Amino acid sequence: MIARYTRPAMGAVWSEENKFRKWLEVEIAAAEVLAEQGEIPVEAARAIREKARFDVRRINEIEAEVKHDVIAFTTAVSENLGPESRYLHYGLTSNDVVDTAQNLLLREASAIIMEGLRKLSDVLKRRALEFQHTVMIGRTHGVHAEPITFGLKFANWYSETQRNIARMEDAATQMAVGKISGAVGTFAHVGPEVEDKICARLGLAPAAISSQVIQRDRHAHYVSTLALITATLDKIALEIRGLQRTEVREAEEFFGSGQKGSSAMPHKRNPVTCEQICGLARVVRSNAQAALENVALWHERDISHSSVERIILPDSTILTDYLLDRTTRIIDQLLVYPERMIKNLEMTRGLVFSGQLLLDLTTKGALREQAYLWVQRNAMRAWQNGEDFRALVGADADIARTLSSAEIDKAFSVQRQLRNVDAIFKRVFGD
Repeated sequence: MIARYTRPAMGAVWSEENKFRKWLEVEIAAAEVLAEQGEIPVEAARAIREKARFDVRRINEIEAEVKHDVIAFTTAVSENLGPESRYLHYGLTSNDVVDTAQNLLLREASAIIMEGLRKLSDVLKRRALEFQHTVMIGRTHGVHAEPITFGLKFANWYSETQRNIARMEDAATQMAVGKISGAVGTFAHVGPEVEDKICARLGLAPAAISSQVIQRDRHAHYVSTLALITATLDKIALEIRGLQRTEVREAEEFFGSGQKGSSAMPHKRNPVTCEQICGLARVVRSNAQAALENVALWHERDISHSSVERIILPDSTILTDYLLDRTTRIIDQLLVYPERMIKNLEMTRGLVFSGQLLLDLTTKGALREQAYLWVQRNAMRAWQNGEDFRALVGADADIARTLSSAEIDKAFSVQRQLRNVDAIFKRVFGD
């Protein structure tokens, strides 16, 4: 059984305390590099390292008066520094600190999301192997198509999760940059070599070019990646909801002994967590739209993106983390009913083998259009009257003239339909 979700871990990333801590990390790194470059006294950098601290309540008090969060922050920190405070924020503009620090926060958030993706991947693989040969009906347009195995569904989700892991790694890498290039990106007050060294101290790469801000195509790509991840989770949850319908009932969410599904109907076992996943994934997708709107800013920068990101970055990462955990728990505890799968597979009394029968007829010399008519006339009769499709086919003179009884039996073989399942699993999971 997997561990329970610990939401405070992601929530703590976006706390005011952690945000200001990251701002201070950038300020300290900048002071120390500037001291190494001879731009400010070494003693001042040492004092900033040793004495700089903040109190969130004090920052909020100052911001209420000055109406500027970075000024409020630097003022609050300076109150603890004395004369060396004149070297705090030396040569920097607000977004040198804010944008660089925000990417430090995103690095922490990305690590949590990557952990969640790996946990989901492990559970999907385990259950794929568990149900590798559990036969069920495949559906297209919601209608019975041809046999598959339940394990193939998990394998497909696993493969998609691997792509999400690769996408997340790329998006996190693209966000792991900083900028100390000044008010319009020209390094008017500190040079590129200073930015290089500050970013190196913080474990970030310097953005090759920036305006006053790191360009927002990176953020749009990042939130779009979260939207793709949660779209996969939506896809999984939607499938489980479909399989849990009363008339299908091939799989369902775990339902605890004391759990209740309805205030009015004691019999109800509803896929409520899957429905929550489907609903909340929509929020992340809508946030991706907002992130795309942030790419275009006036000239070297306006502030229209900032208020948006204060909502969409915490919300999208918290939601993605939450939905990964919920989905992983659902897969881990999913109730599966193989007997019902077989019953549903046999519900149409052989109709799902019509495609193989058509191919076998054409292989034995029948024209495809003629063979299609032979098969379909029996299929429609089986549909409409509930008759046994295999029996109808065996009694059809045209088909019986083309295929022997043994060859017809072979066309209705589940094992023949699923003979390549192991090869598919080898492609997905390797040896």
